[in-house]
Amino acid sequence: MDLRVNICGVELKNPITTASGTFGFGHEYGEFFDLSLLGGVGVKGLTPHERLGNPAPRIAETPMGILNCVGLQNPGIDRFIEEQIPFLRQYDTAIIANVSGNTVEEYCGMIEKISDADIDLIEMNISCPNVKCGGMAFGTQAPMVTEVVSAAKKYAKKPLIVKLSPNVTDIAEIARAAVDAGADALSLINTLLGMRIDVDSRRPILSNIMGGMSGPAVFPVAVRMVYQVKKAVNVPIIGMGGIRTGRDVVEMMLAGADAVAIGTAMFADPLAPVHALDGLKGYMARHGIERVTELTGAVEA
Repeated sequence: MDLRVNICGVELKNPITTASGTFGFGHEYGEFFDLSLLGGVGVKGLTPHERLGNPAPRIAETPMGILNCVGLQNPGIDRFIEEQIPFLRQYDTAIIANVSGNTVEEYCGMIEKISDADIDLIEMNISCPNVKCGGMAFGTQAPMVTEVVSAAKKYAKKPLIVKLSPNVTDIAEIARAAVDAGADALSLINTLLGMRIDVDSRRPILSNIMGGMSGPAVFPVAVRMVYQVKKAVNVPIIGMGGIRTGRDVVEMMLAGADAVAIGTAMFADPLAPVHALDGLKGYMARHGIERVTELTGAVEA
C-alpha cells in the first residue's frame, strides 16, 4: 500500500506527524521508537529568544484530556537551529518548525531566519491560548489573520502552514482569511480555551488561570472543524486534536485532512504514533485501499 502524502511539494512517507508542544525536539520519544517511522515531526514552538514559560502549576487534568499553560517554554530559534536540527536530521523524517510571535515583526523575523535553516515545513502558530498576548489575538480575528499571514508570507522560503485556533465563531472564515493571505497549508485545531478550579481553595488550578485543553475530549470538535475547513478552502490540511488510534487517523482524513498530528496521546502512550500507523495500515488492508490519499475528504455527507 502507498502511504505517501504530499504537503505543498514536501513528500511525507506516511501521514503521521507529531503535534508541536507535545514532542519537544524528539530526544525523549527517540528512546521509545525510531523517529524515522514518522512522516514528520512537529517540534516545540519556537520564539525569537529563550522562554522559561509560565510558573507552575501549568498542567491540570480534565476528563479525557489535560489543560496546559506551559507558555511556550523553548530555547529560542537560534539554539534550535544550532543544536536540534542536526539531531533531528539523523532521522528520515520531515521537520516541521513551529514559530510563534507577539508582533507581526517578530513573526516576519522568525520566518525569515527559519526559512534559511535545514527544515522542510514552517508551521506558523497564530492561535496559542496559553500565553497572555501574541498569537491568540492574531488567530481569532480574520483581519488580524490577514495582516500577519500576508506579512510573514513575504519572508517564507519554505511552505507556510498556518495553525488555526478553535476559539472562534466561524473557523471557515478564519481559514479563508489565512489562505487568501498566502498560507500554503493549514493545521487545526490548536487547543480549546479552558479552566479548572480547586474547590477546596476556591482558586484556579493553573497559574495562568486559563489554558489550552487537549486530548480525546476535543476530537469531535477537531473533526467537525477540519470538515468545515475542507469545504471552505483548497489547500493541504494537517488535522489534529485528540487523535489516538488508527481509526481516529482514518476519521480525521475522511473529514478532509491530508495528514494528521498526534500530541497529547503520547503522554499516556509514548508509542501512540506507531500504534496509530499500524492501525491505519490495518484499516487500509481490510478495506482494500491502495493509496492513503484516497481517504482524504472521502466522507459521504
